[in-house]
Amino acid sequence: MLRPARRAVACLAAVTAPVATITVALVAAPSPARAQALRPIGTTATGNPVLLEPRSVRRAGDTVTATVRVRFAKPTRTPQGEVRASRTIARFDCARRQVAVVENWYFTDERGTVESSHRKVGIPGWSTAIGGSMTAVALEHLCPTR
Repeated sequence: MLRPARRAVACLAAVTAPVATITVALVAAPSPARAQALRPIGTTATGNPVLLEPRSVRRAGDTVTATVRVRFAKPTRTPQGEVRASRTIARFDCARRQVAVVENWYFTDERGTVESSHRKVGIPGWSTAIGGSMTAVALEHLCPTR
């Protein structure tokens, strides 16, 4: 028979072990919100995956504004170092099939956390999307032809 103090320790260990296991399982599990943050929508002509931030999509008539990310399959060398990813906010005119880049960032890591450069366009200009580019992939996804 266990003494009262040892019995209390044994009971406490029996209760806390499953709680600790559940806590570790919850912390180790990926967050559903984080997993759904980016949606793959295609690849560029050079094989770079194009990802859409679904929560950024805003529609107004024939125009769609969205944030698109690209993870470069092969890092690109720049004077600031190797660029591995980009994030672009762009407007897509579905009726005219044109694109206007509003703002973009380039990152030295694939996750898009270490910024290499940032550019905000003063007056975005509309142009056609170049075939196989990130903007062309996003235009096809956001403004499918009927």
